[in-house]
Amino acid sequence: MLFVKSFGGAAIALPDSFIRIFISIKSFVEKMDNRIKKVRELLPGANCGSCGHTNCLIMAEALVSSAKKGTIKGLYCPIGGDQVMNRITAFLGLPVAKREPPLAIVRCNGTCEHRPRVPVFEDLPTCKAMDGSGRGDIGCSYGCLGKGDCESACRFNAIHVNPETGLSEVNESLCVGCGACVRVCPRHIIVLRKRGPGGKRIYVRCVNKDPDNLALAVCAVACTGCGSCQEACRFDAITIEDHLSVIDPDKCRLCTQCVSQCPTSAIAMVNFSGLQDRTEKREEAQTEGKR
Repeated sequence: MLFVKSFGGAAIALPDSFIRIFISIKSFVEKMDNRIKKVRELLPGANCGSCGHTNCLIMAEALVSSAKKGTIKGLYCPIGGDQVMNRITAFLGLPVAKREPPLAIVRCNGTCEHRPRVPVFEDLPTCKAMDGSGRGDIGCSYGCLGKGDCESACRFNAIHVNPETGLSEVNESLCVGCGACVRVCPRHIIVLRKRGPGGKRIYVRCVNKDPDNLALAVCAVACTGCGSCQEACRFDAITIEDHLSVIDPDKCRLCTQCVSQCPTSAIAMVNFSGLQDRTEKREEAQTEGKR
């Protein structure tokens, strides 16, 4: 059977099978477009890029395309969280997959009392400008500059510069793990880490890669890469790279042995209640002893 179609005045005979294929493809494309549109509507519309895609439309396209394979593994909207992702998986006919969003971690403890200030010729308004001009008004060329680029980038009011310490601090109850603060920090101090059970986490509060004598000269609580934490760890979770201790969050069992062995209190532990209180008192005593 032939189907006659007119194109520009010329009649062209097309096989019936070709027409059926054409109609089928057209119907599939329209269905895909409708699904993408619906998923796009279910997404928050922030177009923040925290999912790894440029905007919500591209994320919607990726979700629909991946759903054809029966999974959307690796695709997640940190801002919408489980609530939005559950709606999307229900619409796409996929099983619900829960995932707790990561948390932004500020890897610097060089508060005003821990690091000396140096005179500057001009007080620049942003961390990016300060970093581009040199060390800024702190001796450490790796530490937090405290001008609040991360604070300006956060849409969720989850990170602020503490005026008393001069450091950026994250409110874990408001952080959605979008990564905006990570991307704007010129010194790469902020990273995203998974949340431990009960919100517990252990990490090195320093990114200074200078040898120990140089690091301590600019900050009293700098990591010196001495290896004491590495020796104390029974789970092979700590390595020393460029004079700096690095804790692998996937291997760390939160035993806190590294925290108690660090001679400069460069390792932080959060949400450990009583044990954390005792550690903070030890740090205060060490600070008083150095004055």
